Amino acid sequence: MKKKKSVTFVIPCLNEEKTLPFVLEKLVTIQKDYKSTYDIEILVSDNGSVDKSVSIAKKFGATVVSAKEKGYGSALDTGIRNAKGEIIVFADADDTYDFLESPALIEKLIETNSDMVIGSRLDGKIHKGAMPFLHRYLGTPVINWIINLLYAKKTKIRDSNSGFRCFKKESYLLWNVKSKGMEFASELLIKALIHDSAMYHVPVSLYPDKVGRIPHLRTWRDGMRHLLRILFYGSHLFERTGIIIFVLAWSQLLISVFVGKVISVFGANFYGLHSMLLFSFLSVLGLTLWGTGLLIATKQAKISPVYQFILSMEEDRLFFVLLSGLGIIALAIVWIFIQWQKSGFVFINFEREFIVATNLSLTLLIFGLQAVTAHIIKRD
Repeated sequence: MKKKKSVTFVIPCLNEEKTLPFVLEKLVTIQKDYKSTYDIEILVSDNGSVDKSVSIAKKFGATVVSAKEKGYGSALDTGIRNAKGEIIVFADADDTYDFLESPALIEKLIETNSDMVIGSRLDGKIHKGAMPFLHRYLGTPVINWIINLLYAKKTKIRDSNSGFRCFKKESYLLWNVKSKGMEFASELLIKALIHDSAMYHVPVSLYPDKVGRIPHLRTWRDGMRHLLRILFYGSHLFERTGIIIFVLAWSQLLISVFVGKVISVFGANFYGLHSMLLFSFLSVLGLTLWGTGLLIATKQAKISPVYQFILSMEEDRLFFVLLSGLGIIALAIVWIFIQWQKSGFVFINFEREFIVATNLSLTLLIFGLQAVTAHIIKRD
């Protein structure tokens, strides 16, 4: 006889006495209707409710665990780790997702032997008033695009903010998701993509909040948390973007020096002093972006060879690299001073060379500070 799959429905909960009964009624129905197919556990992960949520959950026969640390991600992580099922299904306790649609997610997971199935609201039916305009047409599409740009290879995410998902518990434990807040949803996807996990989407419905319920989501705060968590694993974005801008800007600076005059192209003037100041600014911007990636890389296990080389540099070698940079800066300053002295400390008639010399000094100084800061941070 074929062994039944074990499934745990994990419901994160914080003061949801108004909506939790609707959710649990549906889950009890599923538990009865699919008892011959799955061993089903209903688990409510309470995040410090002070209303009747816990007693309601127990009344419906659900297992209740307490998440000691506050946050949506903390509640889900606690529930998932305490779940008995090999397959996890989670959605909110607000009844905006219809748990009666969950068998479709479970069947897709088993049928494809995938690691995760995402309930896609954007491919399903979004009922009137269920999703704010900004969430539907700005927030979710933008986060979809950023995640896919940075991490997607085989699978493209179609609804990054969906809170209705089904996955294997063993895969989740491998992903090692750490977020404790709403950004848990984004990190879960990113970790799955980083591990090349097999993922699919199933259309689901989204319903508006029940009258009188106060949403836990805070649009701008939680949106920013999502973005920061997404970029936390994106050191390669800063590295590649930064180096491209830096190399292009510096090459134009050098061309400006060697050309030595303004060139007109289609009525626009290039390689004059104003262009050189712009190129100088862009080179600093590129180096700053690259350095941001270096600092992020201090917290990552998988990073580029260049970042790895800098971060693994022995302290004595780092010291002499910094010393060499300071020496070059000192020579540049001395050279500028000598040229100024030749003019009687009145007028410097080598503006192009001056811009390049000062930009080179600033480049070396910024790089040195970034390298030292990265070595300080990595010791944490």
